[in-house]
Amino acid sequence: MTSMSTTPDATLEAPLAAPVDAGVPAPAAPMPAAPKRPRAPSRERTVGTKVAGQPAFVLHSYPYKETSLIIDLFTRDFGRVALIAKGAKRPHSQLRGVLQTFQPLSSSWVGKSELRTLTDAEWVGGMLPLEKTALLCGFYLNELLVKLLARDDAHPALFDHYVSTLNQLAHNEPAPIVLRKFERALLKETGVAADLTRCIETRTRVQADLLYVVDPERGPRPERASDPWPRVAGKTLLDMECENYEDAATQAQSKQLMRFLVAHHLNGAPLNTRQILIDLSQL
Repeated sequence: MTSMSTTPDATLEAPLAAPVDAGVPAPAAPMPAAPKRPRAPSRERTVGTKVAGQPAFVLHSYPYKETSLIIDLFTRDFGRVALIAKGAKRPHSQLRGVLQTFQPLSSSWVGKSELRTLTDAEWVGGMLPLEKTALLCGFYLNELLVKLLARDDAHPALFDHYVSTLNQLAHNEPAPIVLRKFERALLKETGVAADLTRCIETRTRVQADLLYVVDPERGPRPERASDPWPRVAGKTLLDMECENYEDAATQAQSKQLMRFLVAHHLNGAPLNTRQILIDLSQL
């Protein structure tokens, strides 16, 4: 998994096309040399100095100096970006009421350093607000993105999944199922999700009637008496891979498994919103 940026994050508390080199013939050869192969776009080439009208959501914001904010924005084509919203805390700032979580925005910024400057943000609309438990689930999604996504790493498919997940929560779809699907999509997009249908020891398909544990770095294998990891039925792993959470046992086991896998990839960093959700579920 790509490591996160060293830019201070809150505790929570399609890239631009690169120019292609033209073919350059050898100066004194009897025949022209083959044109050079285009270079792979580097971060400097894909992060432009000016971006306009980029679909985005605010993941988190915190005060900066007296009147400004630093916002963590999740954008469709540029991934997570850190922006200074100058003057956003002023009473009459146009940005003051716009930079809210879970509201679809059209955002614009300038700069190519790691911390850029927000120049405009407009509310797009079209989504229901999150309320009650759905609102806490939304904050959980945002905390996962802040802590597991590297900056300037575009994930347009994950962005679309995030929008879909917010809509499902807003329409009171079962939160546990919605969250499991998003957690799995996030691990897949960041390149750390193993194939849950293939046993790493036998290289054969997982059997529904056997018990397994999932090595966070490799994938499922048959459980052993000494295993400290959560045990899950093969059926649960097969259900998760095809996003079928109708079975109550699949729901319960997938919850424990994803909690374990997410914690592993967070390297022990706590998830504050998850603990709140756990506490509420015990009331």
